[in-house]
Amino acid sequence: MVNQVVENNDYEMVPGTVHLIDINGNLDVQKNGDIILQPQPTNNPNDPLTWSKLKRLIQFSLVWIWGLFVAVAINWVGPVFGVWEKDLKTTIGDLSNAVAVGFLFLGVGVLLVQPTTLKLGKRFIYIAGSIFTIISLAVGSQATEVGSIFAFKALVGLGASPRDSVVELSATDLFFQHERSTAISSLILALYAGSFVGPIIAGYITDSIGWKWCFYVQIIIYLTFFIIQIFFQQETTFRRSLSDETLEEEILQQIKSTEINNEKQIISEPLAKEIVDEELGSSSIESYKKKTYFQKMNIIHTDQNDSRSWLCIFYRPFFVLYYPAFIFGGIVYGSQMMWLLLTSTTQTLIYGAEPYNFSANGIGLTNLGCLVGSILGTFYGGKFVDWLSIRLAKKNNGILEPEYRLWAMIIPTILNAGGLLAYYLPCANKASWAFSVVLGQGALGFAMSSSGSICITYAIDSYPKVASEGIVLMLFIRNMMGMGFSYAILPWINRNGLVVVTWLMFMLSIIINGSFIVMLVFGKRFRRWTAAHYEKVSEPRYGEFFKR
Repeated sequence: MVNQVVENNDYEMVPGTVHLIDINGNLDVQKNGDIILQPQPTNNPNDPLTWSKLKRLIQFSLVWIWGLFVAVAINWVGPVFGVWEKDLKTTIGDLSNAVAVGFLFLGVGVLLVQPTTLKLGKRFIYIAGSIFTIISLAVGSQATEVGSIFAFKALVGLGASPRDSVVELSATDLFFQHERSTAISSLILALYAGSFVGPIIAGYITDSIGWKWCFYVQIIIYLTFFIIQIFFQQETTFRRSLSDETLEEEILQQIKSTEINNEKQIISEPLAKEIVDEELGSSSIESYKKKTYFQKMNIIHTDQNDSRSWLCIFYRPFFVLYYPAFIFGGIVYGSQMMWLLLTSTTQTLIYGAEPYNFSANGIGLTNLGCLVGSILGTFYGGKFVDWLSIRLAKKNNGILEPEYRLWAMIIPTILNAGGLLAYYLPCANKASWAFSVVLGQGALGFAMSSSGSICITYAIDSYPKVASEGIVLMLFIRNMMGMGFSYAILPWINRNGLVVVTWLMFMLSIIINGSFIVMLVFGKRFRRWTAAHYEKVSEPRYGEFFKR
């Protein structure tokens, strides 16, 4: 089988290793310049990879905007903690626990949303997420005691769960492998931009017209976008019979043929079409009919759905616990949530106290440092990492190894550790708030947005046929880390003090982010060791214990 290790001179094919660049220009595959398109587009007009670049960008923009709004909905509350403490007669500890409940339901939602998406389509799940989020905001707007905040966070966690499990899949639907870091990095920017812009706006609204309007404004925005979703957002799910591994096998045959006979035995467009037609039961390109507008706007799409049972899809993510790339990606991404929660939870404690005495609006504005940093980190973790991967692949005879992306982790690792120290230590010494906001939060924002996209893209590239399961596992790990940290952070600070916690977080960040060195050195070896298991798990019916 193709997933088994295959050697051809200097080329060793293991899961994740692909031909990205046609160095000699003699491979007969679909390309963009000398870049081999991974995956290969089909002849089907409903294949998102055959859409115009403008259409793909529009559909991706709708996903991006939705992700931004959801991030605002789940992460805006930090500057309001002080006001809620008085109005709802509660404590910051209880409010921090409510945040933890939000992450618990976010993690549970990730597990439930993924199989539902594969059965009913991404359009259905995005619309359902919007409805849940609107309901959660309505509940929160009527809060008179802290219990309503717990209910709001639980409901918004469920509504936001597609943000943590489906948007990355939408990116893989709409973009090729050489564009993947840019796409995923921009989605992570939506997460962090929403997490930082939300508190800024919330602080201003709270000081101006009251905290309830934080909910009302979001409801109005969501209802407007919901209408846009209904009439314009399309389904992007498309099942490909011509897998990346089949393509690699055919490329290998071309290379062998060229070396031996100087004759190309290639996968031509007709061959690709033949494979697709055979599986879909069609015999000609004319059989592919472009969907009408009303067909595209159906809420539920089952024509490309997963044929396995919902239950099988639900528990399959646990099968990929065997792959170090997913565990690594989940822990690194989860640690970024810890740094985010550290800043959001302690903003009121730091900037609302002496010597700063910031209002809710002032506390919210401190998030500008993280926002600017995250924007810069997005370009680094996206465009730069894609450029770096292509450049290294060219130096490796056109062959891309997923580990090439990990070289970019050096800078985020350094900035993450330094940013944690710069966030609080200047404040502990009553230095200017600018050190904390500009240097500390700026560095943290850069590191959070860049490292998350690097590690997620690395894991997806390593095991592309189980990318859906891997994304769910990574995000479940992230959300469980977020939940645990939300419960632990304030008792930890109260017991040890924020200075000690800052130094411990500094050391923890070095250990977690620095683990990229292990994957850089041993990553391909891990992929080789897991090739046989990957071969089994990649089979569509693997794990189908309970038939439909």
